[in-house]
Amino acid sequence: MSAVPGRPTNVSMKAEHPSRRNLLKAGSLVLLLGVQEIAHGATIMAVRVWPAADYTRVTIESDGRLQTQQLVVGNPPRLAIDIEGIELNPALRELVGKIKPGDPYINGLRVGQNSPNVVRIVFDLKQAVVPQVFSLAPVAAYQHRLVLDLYPQQAVDPMEALIAERLRDAPASTAKGNADTTVAGIAPRELSRPGEAQDATRAAPSTGDALGDLMAQQSMRPAPPLPQGAGRNSPPPLSAPPTLPAVVGVNPVKPPPAAAPAAPSVATASRTDRLIIVALDPGHGGEDPGATGPAGTREKDIVLQVAFKLRDRINAASVNGNPMRAFLTRDADFFVPLGVRVQKARRVQADLFVSIHADAFTTPAARGASVFALSQGGASSSAARWLANKENEADKVGGINVGGHEVQVQRALLDMSTTAQINDSLKLGGAMLGEIRNVGRLHKGEVEQASFAVLKAPDIPSVLVETAFISNPEEEANLRRASYQDNLADALMRGIQRYFAQNPPLARSRQL
Repeated sequence: MSAVPGRPTNVSMKAEHPSRRNLLKAGSLVLLLGVQEIAHGATIMAVRVWPAADYTRVTIESDGRLQTQQLVVGNPPRLAIDIEGIELNPALRELVGKIKPGDPYINGLRVGQNSPNVVRIVFDLKQAVVPQVFSLAPVAAYQHRLVLDLYPQQAVDPMEALIAERLRDAPASTAKGNADTTVAGIAPRELSRPGEAQDATRAAPSTGDALGDLMAQQSMRPAPPLPQGAGRNSPPPLSAPPTLPAVVGVNPVKPPPAAAPAAPSVATASRTDRLIIVALDPGHGGEDPGATGPAGTREKDIVLQVAFKLRDRINAASVNGNPMRAFLTRDADFFVPLGVRVQKARRVQADLFVSIHADAFTTPAARGASVFALSQGGASSSAARWLANKENEADKVGGINVGGHEVQVQRALLDMSTTAQINDSLKLGGAMLGEIRNVGRLHKGEVEQASFAVLKAPDIPSVLVETAFISNPEEEANLRRASYQDNLADALMRGIQRYFAQNPPLARSRQL
């Protein structure tokens, strides 16, 4: 082609402006490089493991979203996770050393480069699990997270666990001569399922019911005569030293006559057929540290320590002769979704629900404790609304599987709050606030209200206690001191007792 006057030649055209074909080639190359960059660009930043009796969580944090495939293998139980588009790096190798011997679900794991761009993690399991694998978008201090939650195929019944714990503690209380609470503080009808034989003098085969088997085993052991005030309704301890009564009060030397007087049995049963349960809810946990003080104190650690101290006080107390028992929504450093906290309290038929937190604000000047109840309408103050919104964000930070059916169940539950529950919650909050003022400064002199998700159990008086502002250096130092935690637990316990003194718990009998 001849040159056209006033226009560059073909050579100069190619030099100045690439042809359409070359542009397409270049674009395709850029596109391929882009896909390759996406596929190989994700880097593992950190790995964390949160073992707990409820479930074990494994978190893999990266700078990009990860794609996975999973395979569950039985006998022995194993779980294989293939993570696509990454290379094995030192951060991911650290996962091996983070598995502790006490993990209830993971016995160990292996990690390796299974194929180019695919890393395989194989979990050797201690029991069969139901895994949930999901991704979380960046939030708060976290980048992209791949979450592996390992749940047991047979979930633990919290009520059964609570009563078993009461049985374990029974020898100590009995040795102190506390006859009012008997051995376990629970009538046999609370320990037996419908249809189980009440005659514990006969041997019974193991049925998989730990409590039922325990009663049968105890009935076969010789026992000394019953102490004064005990009767045939006294349940067994987990282990029976020679000084303790038998499960049904059978005297091995001289069995009681068939027509024995029933008065002592009735009197004892009336004092032991009602277990008063207080659900304690230490806020945050696991992936969600809560607020952090100037000195690095984490809210999730402080509130768990306070909950332990309050638990000990509750377990040593009684209401009108009926033993009290504390149930913790979490007893270790792991994350519990807000709705699950409410569900746990309802499953054990808790009489009260106390959520424990340590507040934080944008400036260190804020200080003082607060107590909150639920509000069906608007919040009682802008500060209460701000705090409720912040606390309700815990699920985003802690990380829940939004695709699970249980989320819809939780949301339905959280819309069932009642006026009666709120009124009782205000009474409980007022009793607690009156005692907390003797320990430290109050942020507000009256119970505030806002739409806290954890306070929405429709049938349980529920309060949220902000123990102090952990963002205030002075109050952070107080929260770290064991003596201050003791005083705070004492105040909360007195508040609970004041509430029950004016609002006796309803008469009802719990069954497993």
